[in-house]
This record gives sequence, C-alpha cells and structure tokens, in this order.
Amino acid sequence: MTDHRPTIMLVHAHPDDEVISTGGIALKYHEQGARVVLVTCTRGEEGEIVDAELNTPENKARLAEIRDIELARAIALLNITDFHQLAYRDSGMINTPPNEHPESFNKADLQAATARLVALVRQYQPDVLISYDENGSYGHPDHIMAHKITVAAFHAAGDPSQFPEAGPVWEPKKLYYTAYRRSIWRKAWEYMQARGEKTPLDNPEADLSRYVDDPRTTTAIEIGQYLPIKLQSLLEHRTQIGPTWGFLSLPEELRGELLSHEHFALIESRVSLPEHEDFETDLLLGIR
Repeated sequence: MTDHRPTIMLVHAHPDDEVISTGGIALKYHEQGARVVLVTCTRGEEGEIVDAELNTPENKARLAEIRDIELARAIALLNITDFHQLAYRDSGMINTPPNEHPESFNKADLQAATARLVALVRQYQPDVLISYDENGSYGHPDHIMAHKITVAAFHAAGDPSQFPEAGPVWEPKKLYYTAYRRSIWRKAWEYMQARGEKTPLDNPEADLSRYVDDPRTTTAIEIGQYLPIKLQSLLEHRTQIGPTWGFLSLPEELRGELLSHEHFALIESRVSLPEHEDFETDLLLGIR
C-alpha cells in the first residue's frame, strides 16, 4: 500500500498502563507523523482508589465509569485518537476473588479474545505491536492475558486460515515487549536514601523485583522532551496515581536523568535490521 502510514499498536491491560510504559513513545511517534493505536483490555474496576477524597463507596461502585473518563483525558494529552476498549472485567491481583469472576479478562476464552485483537490489527494495519512480557511485567493476570493475545495476534493476523471473519489479512513487522531497567529504580532509591527523603520503594528488594532488567532489552527510545506531558497525563488517572506515586515522587533533578527513555525488548522482526552495538533507538527502524 503506497499510502500506508507507519503505525504502532499498544495493547495494555488497564487504564493508566498506557502512560506508564508507553506515554512518551505515543507523543514522540505522533509528532513524527506515525499513527499510534491504543487497545485497552479492561476497564480497571478492581483498582484501589488512592485519592482519599475520591475513595467513597459510591465511587468504588462506579469505578469503571470513572476510569473511562480518566483514560479519555489521559490519552487526549498523549495525542492518541485511535482507541479501542475491549471492556473485559478487571481480574484484580493474582489469587484474589475477582480472578474467578466469569467475566474477568483472566477467564476469557483465549481464542475469542485473540480474534477481537486480530480484527483490530487487520483494521489498523500496525507495523509494530507492543505489549508485556510473559510475566505481564510483574505477574498481574490481566497483563499476562494481554501478552498472550498480543503474541497470538502477531502470528495470526497475517494468516488467511485463521479468523477469516476478522477481515483481510495484515502481517505486523515487529513485536516488542515493554522492558524496565532495575538499575534506574535502584539509583533513585540510593540517591533519595542518602538525602534522607522518602523513597518510592518502601521495600527495595521486594519492590525492585518488579523491575528486573529483561536481558532481552534491545531498544531505548529517548522521550525526555515529552516527559512533562507524560507526567501530566499520569495525573489524569487520579483514582490510581497521586503526586507521591513512583515516577512522580522522584526529585526534579532525577527525573530527566532516570525517566528520559522508555525501554523495550524486540522479540520478533520480519524486516531486516542493521547491526548496532548499543540499544536500538527507533521502533520503526527497518520499516520507514
């Protein structure tokens, strides 16, 4: 297709995930003229409300609706206009009662959920698909399920024998997992500890285990100039994220240094890529 626009599709589990690991690239690639498509798998109704003002029984009962509004505000700041909500029920944290709810994403039929994503892949024709690693980054059942359907869709969308009802085939070129740099969070913890400040890690060994460096990390995208808008977008998820949360608790002098890149692991590529010694710096390398 001569008029094909370079496209990146983000597959996330809950509202706010889109900002945490991919907010910077959404802004960057939009500015470069690429299309960024967001697929959010659940409405996040099992999230804890961290804002004391908002933490009422009434708001808990309508949390999915509130998080829909928060998500709309956040992605407007990120310039994401192509958005699809799969609207599965939030499964909650591992080994909790919501895991067993029959409508939870955790309990969804894998083939049926994959078919829905394949239809979106064929509709939007992304060159790049991005989701989480096999452990969903930190073991959340919905993140793991998002990983499963993304990998399945990457392989199925270009196969005419699979999901023929989902539209004309399209084969994405690259599959990435989001990746975290444990070293970044340890550096922040050590710096703030030395200054006697409250750190974003109450229990560094336990908390840092969520951010184990993936040895497959291949890609570091510089997003420093977009960081202020990314952090502003995070705060739109007011029920989930307050000013003392993770990124936002870092001293100003550390933010630019520690949060200036978003990291990814390139898992599969159907295009030839030039050899490079350091991290890849463009998700669309080999495509445009």
